[in-house]
Amino acid sequence: MKNDKLSNYSSEKLSLCRLNDTIPDSDFTKYGVYRGLRDNNGKGVLTGLTRISKIVSFKEEDGKRIPCDGELWYRGYNVNSLIKKSGKDFGFETTAYLLLFGELPNENELTAFKDVLNESCKLPVNFTRDVIMKAPTADIMNSMTKSILTLASYDDCVNGDVSNSIRQCIKLISVFPMLAVYSYHAYNHYEKDASMYIHRPLEGFSAAENFLRMLRPNMEYTELEAKILDIVLLLHMEHGGGNNSTFTTRVVTSAGSDTYSAISAAMSSLKGPKHGGANIKVMDMMDNIRENISSSQEEEEIEDYLKKILDGEAFDGKGLIYGMGHAIYSVSDPRERVLKSYVEQLAAAKGREKDMALYKNVETIAPKLIAQKRHIFKGVSPNVDFYSGFVYDMLGIPTELYTPLFAIARVVGWSAHRIEELVGMSKIIRPAYMSVMEQKE
Repeated sequence: MKNDKLSNYSSEKLSLCRLNDTIPDSDFTKYGVYRGLRDNNGKGVLTGLTRISKIVSFKEEDGKRIPCDGELWYRGYNVNSLIKKSGKDFGFETTAYLLLFGELPNENELTAFKDVLNESCKLPVNFTRDVIMKAPTADIMNSMTKSILTLASYDDCVNGDVSNSIRQCIKLISVFPMLAVYSYHAYNHYEKDASMYIHRPLEGFSAAENFLRMLRPNMEYTELEAKILDIVLLLHMEHGGGNNSTFTTRVVTSAGSDTYSAISAAMSSLKGPKHGGANIKVMDMMDNIRENISSSQEEEEIEDYLKKILDGEAFDGKGLIYGMGHAIYSVSDPRERVLKSYVEQLAAAKGREKDMALYKNVETIAPKLIAQKRHIFKGVSPNVDFYSGFVYDMLGIPTELYTPLFAIARVVGWSAHRIEELVGMSKIIRPAYMSVMEQKE
């Protein structure tokens, strides 16, 4: 598909674009405009109101903002309590109902919701063959986005009506695992010459169970594996509303566009490495550390190598320890705290104690080194991406599906925000940009 003439022309024009499109930091300071809608302290500019979720990273004490352990709330419920409430059961479906409709379901409401999800978990006739299996690629997010947009062609009623949007959102939540797994199997078969498996999701199984069933050739999984995947999905479903992909959902929705377009736009945002691909970088970094130390227990050796990574002398040369720090949380990421205990259980079950020891050592050592090196005094802590890739690896999930798994969870949050935007807002989101253009005539 590459056009040499076009590629050469584009390369020639690159310097011109850099000359005319670069805006220095000093201009943002001069005009009081925040890059990326965040001030110099990393605090986001308020762009809306929501009742869907809440993030807490500071407490007010004597008029001062004091960093605290992070908290994540869904519709008034602390995410920790939601996980405890689920017990041994699967919490994805219950939490999806909560985020979409604002209340926890009773037994009858949950049963009815699960029935609707099961009934919706179907693709149009020959869709897998004619859409998913055509032009397979390692970029599963692109494959899924193509499928989402194509599903609009099979919908007789594509408009911004709220009840219609609720129907479409539930449909997408139910089929996202199929779109992801089937896209991966198509790629794995046609591009990597492996065997093809297309397993149907079964009624009465949770999203986590069906994902593992559809992914694995033998369709087998343990109760612990499914439960931990369910928790990972629950923790990734929503995050405060201010993240890039959720904001994208609301921006496109505010323009009056349809559900398929809004969710596709969110997918395009999430696939960006600055948003949804961080856990892959953590996995690559940990592999690199293993290759350059003698033991996961040698703390001094680990510390010395982490210093090299911070100094840009090791790994990818960017001077970053991936999985550490967060734009909002400082003392701790509540999702990482919840996930860590389950990771330890899975590592013990999989015989991965040595790997777990390495993760724990990096988790202890890295924040201190980063704080010293970067002079960060508010605190540095591991984020949810630090352990999520390790979980996926232990579950035998290929890296091509890491970001799609994020999407399988986050489509619930996107859907909730789309509905809230449709119901509660009436104006198109239209931010202002100040022109610093030089007039030439």
